[in-house]
Amino acid sequence: MYDLHTHTLLSDGELLPTELIRRAAVLGYTVLGISDHADPSNLSGIIASVAAVRDCADAYGVELLCGVELTHVPPAMIDRLARRAKEEGADIVIVHGETVVEPVAPGTNRAACRSRAVDILAHPGLLSAEDAANAAKNGTALEITARCGHNRTNGHVLAMARAAGCRVAIGSDAHAPGDLMTRDARRAVARGAGMSPEEEETALSTDILAWLRSGRDYI
Repeated sequence: MYDLHTHTLLSDGELLPTELIRRAAVLGYTVLGISDHADPSNLSGIIASVAAVRDCADAYGVELLCGVELTHVPPAMIDRLARRAKEEGADIVIVHGETVVEPVAPGTNRAACRSRAVDILAHPGLLSAEDAANAAKNGTALEITARCGHNRTNGHVLAMARAAGCRVAIGSDAHAPGDLMTRDARRAVARGAGMSPEEEETALSTDILAWLRSGRDYI
Protein backbone atom coordinates (compact mmCIF):
# COMPACT_ATOMS: atom_id res chain seq x y z
CA MET A 1 0.00 0.00 0.00
CA TYR A 2 1.10 3.56 -0.57
CA ASP A 3 0.06 7.05 0.49
CA LEU A 4 1.87 9.98 -1.08
CA HIS A 5 -0.06 12.80 0.60
CA THR A 6 0.35 13.06 4.38
CA HIS A 7 1.14 15.80 6.87
CA THR A 8 3.04 16.03 10.15
CA LEU A 9 3.64 18.69 12.77
CA LEU A 10 6.16 20.17 10.33
CA SER A 11 3.05 21.94 9.01
CA ASP A 12 -0.52 21.41 10.27
CA GLY A 13 -0.46 17.71 11.09
CA GLU A 14 -0.55 16.19 14.58
CA LEU A 15 2.30 13.68 14.52
CA LEU A 16 6.06 13.63 14.38
CA PRO A 17 7.27 12.20 11.06
CA THR A 18 8.54 9.05 12.76
CA GLU A 19 5.23 8.38 14.52
CA LEU A 20 3.36 8.84 11.25
CA ILE A 21 5.73 6.37 9.60
CA ARG A 22 5.24 3.84 12.40
CA ARG A 23 1.45 4.08 12.30
CA ALA A 24 1.49 3.67 8.51
CA ALA A 25 3.74 0.62 8.80
CA VAL A 26 1.36 -1.03 11.27
CA LEU A 27 -1.50 -0.54 8.79
CA GLY A 28 0.50 -2.27 6.08
CA TYR A 29 1.93 0.62 4.08
CA THR A 30 5.21 0.00 2.28
CA VAL A 31 5.51 3.43 0.63
CA LEU A 32 4.79 6.72 2.40
CA GLY A 33 5.12 10.25 1.11
CA ILE A 34 5.37 12.97 3.73
CA SER A 35 4.40 16.13 1.90
CA ASP A 36 3.83 18.94 4.36
CA HIS A 37 2.39 22.30 3.34
CA ALA A 38 5.12 24.51 1.92
CA ASP A 39 5.74 27.95 0.53
CA PRO A 40 9.02 29.91 0.15
CA SER A 41 9.28 30.36 3.94
CA ASN A 42 9.61 26.69 4.92
CA LEU A 43 10.23 24.60 1.82
CA SER A 44 13.91 23.92 2.50
CA GLY A 45 13.34 23.09 6.15
CA ILE A 46 10.60 20.56 5.39
CA ILE A 47 12.71 18.73 2.85
CA ALA A 48 15.69 18.53 5.21
CA SER A 49 13.57 17.48 8.21
CA VAL A 50 11.80 14.66 6.39
CA ALA A 51 15.06 13.44 4.86
CA ALA A 52 16.47 13.18 8.39
CA VAL A 53 14.07 10.33 9.28
CA ARG A 54 14.83 8.03 6.34
CA ASP A 55 16.66 5.62 8.65
CA CYS A 56 13.58 5.42 10.88
CA ALA A 57 11.44 4.57 7.88
CA ASP A 58 13.92 1.91 6.75
CA ALA A 59 13.82 0.35 10.23
CA TYR A 60 10.04 0.03 9.98
CA GLY A 61 10.08 -1.38 6.45
CA VAL A 62 8.64 1.72 4.81
CA GLU A 63 10.07 3.43 1.74
CA LEU A 64 9.90 7.11 2.59
CA LEU A 65 9.35 9.71 -0.09
CA CYS A 66 10.40 13.19 0.94
CA GLY A 67 7.91 15.68 -0.43
CA VAL A 68 6.19 19.03 -0.18
CA GLU A 69 2.70 20.28 -0.92
CA LEU A 70 2.91 23.78 -2.38
CA THR A 71 -0.06 25.46 -0.74
CA HIS A 72 -1.80 28.74 -1.62
CA VAL A 73 1.31 29.79 -3.54
CA PRO A 74 0.64 32.39 -6.26
CA PRO A 75 0.24 30.49 -9.55
CA ALA A 76 3.11 32.36 -11.22
CA MET A 77 5.50 30.97 -8.58
CA ILE A 78 4.46 27.30 -8.72
CA ASP A 79 6.80 26.03 -11.42
CA ARG A 80 9.81 27.84 -9.93
CA LEU A 81 9.15 26.52 -6.42
CA ALA A 82 8.46 22.99 -7.69
CA ARG A 83 11.78 22.97 -9.51
CA ARG A 84 13.53 24.34 -6.44
CA ALA A 85 12.03 21.57 -4.31
CA LYS A 86 13.34 18.90 -6.70
CA GLU A 87 16.77 20.53 -6.77
CA GLU A 88 16.86 20.48 -2.96
CA GLY A 89 16.10 16.78 -2.81
CA ALA A 90 12.32 16.36 -2.82
CA ASP A 91 11.22 12.99 -4.18
CA ILE A 92 7.71 14.21 -4.86
CA VAL A 93 6.08 17.61 -5.37
CA ILE A 94 2.35 18.03 -4.80
CA VAL A 95 0.36 21.19 -5.46
CA HIS A 96 -2.67 22.07 -3.32
CA GLY A 97 -5.30 22.30 -6.04
CA GLU A 98 -8.41 24.43 -6.42
CA THR A 99 -10.60 22.54 -3.96
CA VAL A 100 -14.15 23.86 -3.69
CA VAL A 101 -13.81 24.34 0.09
CA GLU A 102 -10.84 26.76 0.22
CA PRO A 103 -10.02 30.09 -1.47
CA VAL A 104 -7.21 28.74 -3.64
CA ALA A 105 -6.07 31.28 -6.23
CA PRO A 106 -7.63 30.78 -9.67
CA GLY A 107 -5.01 29.52 -12.08
CA THR A 108 -3.39 27.20 -9.54
CA ASN A 109 -4.60 24.06 -11.32
CA ARG A 110 -3.40 25.40 -14.66
CA ALA A 111 0.06 26.30 -13.35
CA ALA A 112 0.45 22.90 -11.69
CA CYS A 113 -0.66 20.97 -14.76
CA ARG A 114 1.72 22.90 -16.97
CA SER A 115 4.75 22.29 -14.74
CA ARG A 116 6.84 19.21 -15.44
CA ALA A 117 8.24 19.46 -11.90
CA VAL A 118 4.82 18.79 -10.30
CA ASP A 119 4.05 15.13 -9.67
CA ILE A 120 0.52 15.31 -8.24
CA LEU A 121 -2.24 17.90 -8.31
CA ALA A 122 -4.12 17.32 -5.06
CA HIS A 123 -7.90 17.70 -4.74
CA PRO A 124 -8.22 19.85 -7.87
CA GLY A 125 -11.91 20.58 -7.49
CA LEU A 126 -13.77 21.34 -10.70
CA LEU A 127 -10.76 20.75 -12.90
CA SER A 128 -11.10 21.82 -16.53
CA ALA A 129 -10.62 19.49 -19.48
CA GLU A 130 -7.78 21.71 -20.72
CA ASP A 131 -5.92 21.42 -17.44
CA ALA A 132 -6.43 17.65 -17.35
CA ALA A 133 -5.01 17.43 -20.88
CA ASN A 134 -1.93 19.37 -19.78
CA ALA A 135 -1.56 17.07 -16.78
CA ALA A 136 -1.62 14.04 -19.06
CA LYS A 137 0.93 15.64 -21.39
CA ASN A 138 3.34 16.41 -18.54
CA GLY A 139 2.83 13.19 -16.59
CA THR A 140 1.15 14.85 -13.61
CA ALA A 141 -1.21 12.63 -11.63
CA LEU A 142 -4.59 13.83 -10.37
CA GLU A 143 -5.56 12.97 -6.81
CA ILE A 144 -8.66 11.14 -5.71
CA THR A 145 -8.81 12.21 -2.09
CA ALA A 146 -10.26 10.82 1.10
CA ARG A 147 -10.26 14.18 2.87
CA CYS A 148 -13.65 15.51 3.89
CA GLY A 149 -14.77 18.47 1.80
CA HIS A 150 -12.02 18.08 -0.77
CA ASN A 151 -13.57 14.76 -1.80
CA ARG A 152 -16.82 16.35 -3.00
CA THR A 153 -15.49 16.54 -6.54
CA ASN A 154 -13.79 13.12 -6.78
CA GLY A 155 -16.28 11.93 -9.41
CA HIS A 156 -15.60 14.96 -11.61
CA VAL A 157 -11.83 14.59 -11.21
CA LEU A 158 -12.00 10.93 -12.23
CA ALA A 159 -14.11 11.79 -15.28
CA MET A 160 -11.58 14.43 -16.37
CA ALA A 161 -8.70 12.02 -15.78
CA ARG A 162 -10.37 9.31 -17.85
CA ALA A 163 -11.08 11.64 -20.73
CA ALA A 164 -7.53 13.00 -20.80
CA GLY A 165 -5.71 9.75 -20.02
CA CYS A 166 -4.23 11.02 -16.74
CA ARG A 167 -2.72 8.90 -14.02
CA VAL A 168 -4.72 9.07 -10.77
CA ALA A 169 -3.44 8.54 -7.23
CA ILE A 170 -5.44 7.79 -4.09
CA GLY A 171 -4.42 10.08 -1.21
CA SER A 172 -5.53 10.36 2.39
CA ASP A 173 -4.33 13.95 2.91
CA ALA A 174 -3.81 12.70 6.46
CA HIS A 175 -3.37 15.26 9.22
CA ALA A 176 -4.22 13.07 12.24
CA PRO A 177 -3.75 9.39 13.17
CA GLY A 178 -7.31 8.49 12.27
CA ASP A 179 -6.92 9.88 8.76
CA LEU A 180 -4.62 7.07 7.63
CA MET A 181 -6.70 4.60 5.64
CA THR A 182 -6.99 0.87 6.01
CA ARG A 183 -6.85 -1.30 2.89
CA ASP A 184 -10.65 -1.46 2.80
CA ALA A 185 -10.98 2.29 3.27
CA ARG A 186 -8.70 2.92 0.31
CA ARG A 187 -10.87 0.69 -1.85
CA ALA A 188 -14.00 2.49 -0.65
CA VAL A 189 -12.56 5.83 -1.76
CA ALA A 190 -11.74 4.41 -5.18
CA ARG A 191 -15.17 2.84 -5.61
CA GLY A 192 -16.93 5.89 -4.26
CA ALA A 193 -15.29 7.99 -6.96
CA GLY A 194 -16.74 5.61 -9.54
CA MET A 195 -13.68 3.59 -10.51
CA SER A 196 -14.05 0.31 -12.34
CA PRO A 197 -12.32 -2.71 -10.77
CA GLU A 198 -9.48 -2.34 -13.27
CA GLU A 199 -9.06 1.37 -12.55
CA GLU A 200 -9.14 0.63 -8.83
CA GLU A 201 -6.34 -1.92 -9.06
CA THR A 202 -4.18 0.46 -11.10
CA ALA A 203 -4.82 3.42 -8.79
CA LEU A 204 -4.07 1.46 -5.62
CA SER A 205 -0.99 -0.37 -6.87
CA THR A 206 2.49 0.46 -5.62
CA ASP A 207 3.62 0.64 -9.23
CA ILE A 208 3.16 4.32 -8.42
CA LEU A 209 6.91 4.17 -7.71
CA ALA A 210 7.64 2.99 -11.23
CA TRP A 211 5.63 5.95 -12.51
CA LEU A 212 7.56 8.39 -10.30
CA ARG A 213 10.86 6.92 -11.45
CA SER A 214 10.06 6.57 -15.14
CA GLY A 215 12.35 9.34 -16.24
CA ARG A 216 9.90 12.21 -15.79
CA ASP A 217 12.43 14.92 -16.60
CA TYR A 218 11.31 18.28 -15.24
CA ILE A 219 14.01 20.34 -16.94
